[in-house]
Amino acid sequence: MEGLVGPRQLALALAHGESFAREDFLEGPSNAAALALIDRWPDWPDRMMVLLGPEGSGKSHLAAVWAAQAGARFLSARALSGADPTAALATGALVLEDVSPSGLDERALFHLINLGREQGAYVLLTTRSAPGGWAVEIRDLGSRLRALPVVAVAAPDDAMLRALLVKLLTDRQLQVDESLVHFLVKRIERSFAAARAAVIRLDEEAMRQKRPVSRALAAELFRA
Repeated sequence: MEGLVGPRQLALALAHGESFAREDFLEGPSNAAALALIDRWPDWPDRMMVLLGPEGSGKSHLAAVWAAQAGARFLSARALSGADPTAALATGALVLEDVSPSGLDERALFHLINLGREQGAYVLLTTRSAPGGWAVEIRDLGSRLRALPVVAVAAPDDAMLRALLVKLLTDRQLQVDESLVHFLVKRIERSFAAARAAVIRLDEEAMRQKRPVSRALAAELFRA
């Protein structure tokens, strides 16, 4: 018997909370090295580390776990230009989120890295591409970026993808059976972003049609 779904409210489009607690982080081979780095702090190979991974891979969750341990502040790379680096590093630990070569304020990042080194601060940079390969105009910044140790989160295997789908569905208060999850694992791209997009599409379509989220609905949406 398939498609068993518990009662749910179909009419409300509410914000869906996501826990960033350590106990709610999904562990697997794809993120084992990154999680080990967070858990071993402050015993890091370098006080400045790069956490590399695709969209939705759990970088923000890992950064939040570390920030809770280290008392780190958060700073978006997009806000670098107007940020006070002294204030950002005030606690001796900083998460610099979503660093990208696109639109990067090289001088601001160069100054932040230098100041962090001078103060002996811990800095965790999250990014989707390895900084060592960025084409930057400030040569000394390029050398500093290439010197930063990188820990990567890899694409999920089937077990991780299945667990991720269950978590995403649960976060939206959707009770689903194994047949739905198994169907999605076989139909969607093996990536964190694809899993998130699939769950959002299922939930939104279910609300639009006033139907439960089920394998039957998934079969209509993901035929290929």
